Amino acid sequence: MNRTKDIALTALAPAIWGSSYYVATTFLPDWHPLLVAFLRALPAGLLLLLLVRQMPRGIWWSRVFLLGALNFSVFWAFLFIAAYRLPGGVAATVGAIQPLLVLMLSRPLLGTRVAPLAFLAALAGIGGVAMLILTPGASLDPLGLAAGLGGAASMALGTVLSRRWQPPAGPLTFTAWQLVAGGVLLLPAALAFAPLPEAVTAANLAGLAYLGLIGAAFTYLVWFRGLARLEPAIVSPLGFLSPVTAVALGLLLAGETLTGLQVAGIAVIFASIIAGQRAQARRAGVPVAAPSSVPSSASATVRAG
Repeated sequence: MNRTKDIALTALAPAIWGSSYYVATTFLPDWHPLLVAFLRALPAGLLLLLLVRQMPRGIWWSRVFLLGALNFSVFWAFLFIAAYRLPGGVAATVGAIQPLLVLMLSRPLLGTRVAPLAFLAALAGIGGVAMLILTPGASLDPLGLAAGLGGAASMALGTVLSRRWQPPAGPLTFTAWQLVAGGVLLLPAALAFAPLPEAVTAANLAGLAYLGLIGAAFTYLVWFRGLARLEPAIVSPLGFLSPVTAVALGLLLAGETLTGLQVAGIAVIFASIIAGQRAQARRAGVPVAAPSSVPSSASATVRAG
């Protein structure tokens, strides 16, 4: 039962990440993505750091900055490039390769035995994302594709290393360290490429507060908590929930409708998550979580994280 609860709680992270695109485009429509990424990471990280009042020591300084770069700075920077050079559906489909990369990295870096069915489930999840949001005739830009793959690889490596390097602190402190490191590393890029807005409105502040406190601090807290308790091969497929949420928000808030192909894509995504987790649970010799462990109401952004 505890494992089921851990999976359900961890699933909240990608479900909430799915709302990030809607919030950013609604409340921060003219803001530069790098500026939003910086303001999303550093203030939230500093707030958490004030709460925990604990700093890294020794080798953890270098590890925290490497993880902050992989999970935040490099990941968000590549997503920004992909978002500008690729249609949203293509960017999300390319990014959906992340769970597959996590499975490939788990064996050499963690010694995890990955079930063959888990690989097939990850491939099916990528197909489900494509069915859900990829539009016919979408243009493919080589640099955009490379950035999308680079972002997925960065987050995948950060996810696996976050499990390999169990910190001498709790998930709240671990989240604070990485957010601050990621924000500090994003600062030069934000100063160089991101112009400041001419005016800051209450709506802008509300959007930044949501993205920083809920979309970053809370979500990464439950994400890193999940990685401390569960294998990355179990956690990473939950990222497929992000595009499901993005589509759900379009239905609820923008009056959009679903096609038959999109409905099938959602079904494939949930089936892939359940099948992959069941396969890994059997391989690891632990109790298999029931399908209800993945909340059916979860919905998240086209660009997870």
